[in-house]
Amino acid sequence: MDQIANPAPGFQRNPDKVITIEPYAGTVTVRAGDVVIASTAKAKVLTEAPYPAAFYIPFADIDFGKLGRTDHSTHCPYKGDASYWSVLPAGETGLNAMWAYERPFDEMAEIGNHGAFYASKVTIEAKPD
Repeated sequence: MDQIANPAPGFQRNPDKVITIEPYAGTVTVRAGDVVIASTAKAKVLTEAPYPAAFYIPFADIDFGKLGRTDHSTHCPYKGDASYWSVLPAGETGLNAMWAYERPFDEMAEIGNHGAFYASKVTIEAKPD
């Protein structure tokens, strides 16, 4: 078996923890008011109880011209260190509205180069195929 180079300490301590990542069959669009921030048919749905499911959108489908990186960061023992961006067209509401694990732990490599948004800060519309 291959050696895991960057294993998640959370899974080592709690091997029964379940986090699922599945492709979303449909289109996900993120808006701030009428301004489209992201739109993709390649979103992934991450499910981790007790949190609401989160759509992770490929960086290629996010308009980073409408975002501003912030100094805010958080750490998840299962996913890694999250970086944050503000959604500029959303003003104060958009502060730290998007997060991404730029170097996720190996078990969560699928969400690398993907961003997720807080539904309380932007409008996230998911249309199934």
